[in-house]
Amino acid sequence: MVNYLQATQSELNNFNNLFSKKDHKEALAELDLLTQKYPNDPNLFLFGGNCYVEMGHFNQAILCYEEAIKLNPDLVDAHNNMGICLKEIGEIEKAVISFKNALKLKPDYAMAHNNLGICLYDLSQSKEAQLCYKRAIKLKPDYAEPHSNLGNILKDLGNVDEAILSYQKAIKLNPDFIDAYNNLGSIFNELGRNEEAVKCWGIARGGNKDYEKGLEMLEKKNFSEAIKNFEISNFGDWQEKVLECHYRAKEFDKFKEKLPKVFNGRRHNIRRLASISANYAQNFKIKDPYNFCPSPLDFVCHEEIPELSKNKGELIKELIHDINTAGILKRKYQYLFNDSPVEQSAGHLFRRSEKSFKKLSDALIKAIEKYFLRYKDVENEFILSFPKKINFISAWYIKMQSSGHLTAHIHEDGWISGAVYLKIPKNSGSEDYEGAIELSADGDNYPRLHEEFKRLTIIPKAGEVIFFPSSVFHRTIPFNSEEERICIAFDVKPGF
Repeated sequence: MVNYLQATQSELNNFNNLFSKKDHKEALAELDLLTQKYPNDPNLFLFGGNCYVEMGHFNQAILCYEEAIKLNPDLVDAHNNMGICLKEIGEIEKAVISFKNALKLKPDYAMAHNNLGICLYDLSQSKEAQLCYKRAIKLKPDYAEPHSNLGNILKDLGNVDEAILSYQKAIKLNPDFIDAYNNLGSIFNELGRNEEAVKCWGIARGGNKDYEKGLEMLEKKNFSEAIKNFEISNFGDWQEKVLECHYRAKEFDKFKEKLPKVFNGRRHNIRRLASISANYAQNFKIKDPYNFCPSPLDFVCHEEIPELSKNKGELIKELIHDINTAGILKRKYQYLFNDSPVEQSAGHLFRRSEKSFKKLSDALIKAIEKYFLRYKDVENEFILSFPKKINFISAWYIKMQSSGHLTAHIHEDGWISGAVYLKIPKNSGSEDYEGAIELSADGDNYPRLHEEFKRLTIIPKAGEVIFFPSSVFHRTIPFNSEEERICIAFDVKPGF
């Protein structure tokens, strides 16, 4: 470590006051003055990095932390904070190294154990992540975040009851823990416990009564009242909700008037709004004004996964075997049509320990990366903001029996959505497209002013994948067969 003169606490008072008031630019200016006097004080660079983090300037923060570590390699917080920044910019492997460096210096650093667990989880190393969270909890039992993170792993593994307890423990420790409420709401939703889910999500949104009333009125199709409540709330995505209400109410002039105001100066990356705008464009046969993915059916990928056809389809057999025998918890699926015979898994298949799911995940990542290269020169938001590293938000199996099908829906939390087909029943009915997937801009009871919507209908084969922008509506067409239709659906995480 370099010998250095260190700024005194009294000299740091002005900086600390500015930082606590969130006046980060002035705080940085104060640090600049201090570094002229104390150029080798690592703490000044540590504090500078912290300012940049608060401003969302992670690359600049990393430079500060690197300088702090250069001056004092034993500065634990600099290693930990640099890891946080590296994770934020998608450098997960480098973040892991930073957190491990912090833990070498301070093995009982609960926050670093938790942060390391988050990165390992993102790298699909769930067992190792679980150990990290448990270490963090053992070191600091009242630390809420690792309880919630442990709940995520338990949920992925299908241990729903234990996951609920973990989320509830996190909330008990930190009653303002938004992520824990969201996670608990999601698990209640999967279990069909809708009232509990809505309550959790409402708390996570901050309990804005006007916004919550707006959601209630939207659900009841009382669009005028919903609009009033959303506008009063001035909360979150209220503008997008107002647009949705105008459109569902067929107030197309108001929708047309307000649409440019909502996305003016903002990236066109909201998948729900993209689905509405695409529907609007096709209803009125005009160019889609929202540049997320204006011609989404041109971006549908349908191809064979080579890894599934190797060795006489051995991986397909492994996947079906694991689906049938691994004790994977099932959950209620929200897009079923009239209680059709459909079974869906809970949790996240690609986070499980079975090797078959890891092999499939790796194969899909390769396919999606090649897909991006085909479209990399297209200037829409879907491609311009394409995830630099492919991570899956979720992956689940869907088993259908005769007459089973799903209504048209989108996965607005994803960037790419799709399915890998493991078993397809032989067509035994009079309809040519039984068991097929249909993609379009028509769905969710959006207005339909004519029957000329563009549709793409694909009959998949076992061993094939179909994926598309997550703004695209998709549904399955009913089939009549004694055989099951089995696929693994997935959503790719947005890159921001």
